[in-house]
Amino acid sequence: MKKEENSPLKFESLSDAHRYFGVPLPKHPLISMLNGAHNQIELYNMPQRHVLGFYKISYKPKLGGKVKYGQGYYDFDEGGLLFASPGQVIGGDDNGDTVCSQYTLLIHPDFFLGYPLAKKIKQYGFFSYAINETLHLSEDEKTTIMSIFQIMDAELHNRIDDFSQDVVISQIELLLNYANRFYKRQFITRKAVHNDLLERLEESLNNYFNDDTLLRQGVPTVAYLAKELNLSPSYLSDMLRSLTGQSAQQHIHDKLIERAKEILSTTNLSVAEVAYALGFEYAQSFSKLFKSKTTLSPLEFRQQFN
Repeated sequence: MKKEENSPLKFESLSDAHRYFGVPLPKHPLISMLNGAHNQIELYNMPQRHVLGFYKISYKPKLGGKVKYGQGYYDFDEGGLLFASPGQVIGGDDNGDTVCSQYTLLIHPDFFLGYPLAKKIKQYGFFSYAINETLHLSEDEKTTIMSIFQIMDAELHNRIDDFSQDVVISQIELLLNYANRFYKRQFITRKAVHNDLLERLEESLNNYFNDDTLLRQGVPTVAYLAKELNLSPSYLSDMLRSLTGQSAQQHIHDKLIERAKEILSTTNLSVAEVAYALGFEYAQSFSKLFKSKTTLSPLEFRQQFN
């Protein structure tokens, strides 16, 4: 694991992570459970920027106080879950792990081979969330999650046999389904934060369309909006879906169509010129999007005003 200057430290295997923390190598090469109570793992020593070659699910008993979004705060300052996927850069700036994890589950993607979860796990957007988008747990939710961790911990440390993989796979899927439910709760119950998010989203899009950013950078991307709002792209889209039923990409498309209708109905610009003004590289792409949203081509829409 040779580290180049300024490049993140890479953990290619579970054994790499175990060696780094100075704990016994995993009994199974593709999955392990690090129990803070047993291993005394202090994540203060975690490298600021690192990349995993496997999935990581951690429960932290304390998250250091309330979590701020915009002008509001999340009200759970107890423990929470953090998720990371293979290839994701973790840490950097002030986002390194600073609290000891009670449980940390490490799973190599190959552990899922032959199971439906190998494909399904990629559909859980929270594996791409940033550390400030942690799943905060109520006391009841914590009890549920901890019981699942304890079952997996016992299975991985004491009862590895022909049935272990099936049992652990089912527990992982149960854990992910609960996490999905609890994240939806987290979105729904933060109405003040969400209202602030929608206002800032609208402001960011308006600013993008009203200055020369559109011509310089082209059609706005979800990544651009997420950066403006200090959220990860996945979290932004999932939050918007829970609030409005639309993803961030759909919000961008709605803004583009709204502006396109305005230009088409009030100017004599050609379709190609309208496409260029909206940041499209190709007029065909603009026309295809416009028709998919309105059932009319740009020219057919314009004819309604002549």
